[in-house]
Amino acid sequence: MEGASRPTHFRGVTTVVAKLFNIVLPDLAVFGAKDWQQAAIIKRMVADLNFPLQIIVAPTIREADGVAMSSRNKYLVGDLRPQAIVLSRSVAMARKTVAASIKPVSVTKLKAAVAKIVSAAPDARLDYVEFFDPETLLPLKQVKRGTHMALAVFVGKTRLIDNGRL
Repeated sequence: MEGASRPTHFRGVTTVVAKLFNIVLPDLAVFGAKDWQQAAIIKRMVADLNFPLQIIVAPTIREADGVAMSSRNKYLVGDLRPQAIVLSRSVAMARKTVAASIKPVSVTKLKAAVAKIVSAAPDARLDYVEFFDPETLLPLKQVKRGTHMALAVFVGKTRLIDNGRL
């Protein structure tokens, strides 16, 4: 998902992190759940390269309005800041929909619902929303409890990401 928008990003991240792990030789490393895809790729790299360390994925820390904390939030000035809540609202809506459903939910249905939430904010533009297996990051066609969701939204010129387990 992020790789499609930023093709070389994860190659650079894994190279830098692998070099850091080789220099520091940590017993554990903590990555934030806000960057779930990055944390999953780092966990896979650690397993594939047999690094003797534990990866901990710490929960996303949110501001009072539900927006995930990020250094990019400083660019959300004026009426842009309140529009950023479309990300956490989208995750909450998907979580509620999946929890209330006895059967798996169609990805198409959930993507349309997210697009509707995002389009209600005048300066927000959906980059992507995806529902996927939290370990493999492979996209799914049906969403059930335990599925992971990620989305990226431009609010003005600022690109924000969020995610959550449903």
